[in-house]
Amino acid sequence: MDGRQDTNIAVELALLVLLATLWGGSYTFIKLGVATIPPITLIAARTAIAGLLLLLVMRLRGVTMPTDLATWRRFAFQAVLNSVIPWTLIAWGERHVDAALATILNSAAPILTFLLTAIVTRHEATSPRKLFGVVAGMAGICLIVGVDAFHDVGRGFLAEAAIVAATICYACAAIFGRSFRGLDPMAPAAGSLLAGAAVLIPASLAFEQPWTLSPSISSVLALLALAVFSTAVAFAIYFRLIQALGSVGTTAQAYLRVPIGVALSVALLGETLSKTAWIGLACVVLGVAAMTIPGRAPAAARASP
Repeated sequence: MDGRQDTNIAVELALLVLLATLWGGSYTFIKLGVATIPPITLIAARTAIAGLLLLLVMRLRGVTMPTDLATWRRFAFQAVLNSVIPWTLIAWGERHVDAALATILNSAAPILTFLLTAIVTRHEATSPRKLFGVVAGMAGICLIVGVDAFHDVGRGFLAEAAIVAATICYACAAIFGRSFRGLDPMAPAAGSLLAGAAVLIPASLAFEQPWTLSPSISSVLALLALAVFSTAVAFAIYFRLIQALGSVGTTAQAYLRVPIGVALSVALLGETLSKTAWIGLACVVLGVAAMTIPGRAPAAARASP
């Protein structure tokens, strides 16, 4: 039984790393996308493409979408918390701040989720080990990015505040996402994306007149990568992990997202890493492990059927 549990844990942690990679790359994709595509239009296209792609995959798998109004209301609420508001705010913010700084500011999601869980919902145990994971993860972030990464803080205060507000939305979405237990993980992913597109497409048409745009090839390719990999694939993984690891454990991928996001910004956007990056990465991995790997049950409990 222990071997099977260890295998399941290894699979979930591998998916956590993959999710961090997909979402870590999203900041670079957004930065490239908003260069010639306005924020609302970018995110409207992102949600529509990803939602339709997931819907197609569900049909190929023989999985049907829920049809009751109550579930779709929950999809719509999840969309507001997890895509409509935060993605639009981040896309707008990245017009004014670097992708690396956006990654850093957005990495506070596990802390906010931990605090909301501990103070408000109390649906998960707030053990000292999880608290240690929060502290270790944030220490790692500071070591990875270095003090110099914050040299632009204050110059784009509104953009930075928008990204922090997006982080608060993510924390709330991670907690609310637990309410979809019992559904195929792709159902809330596709449903929330389609609900988000239903809100964002009219807003794009009204405020940004996308038919007047002339986006660059790099922006279009970035949009496609953002929609397919950092959204469709990532969302399917996200809702599975919410059910398997819980809201605090799943948002711990934000710590891994930082070194990945910064590394991509170095490779594609010409930014630089701090000298303490390797030590910081070790702290990040330690923090994620502390927040996600469950402790072993006592021997008597493991022996029970």
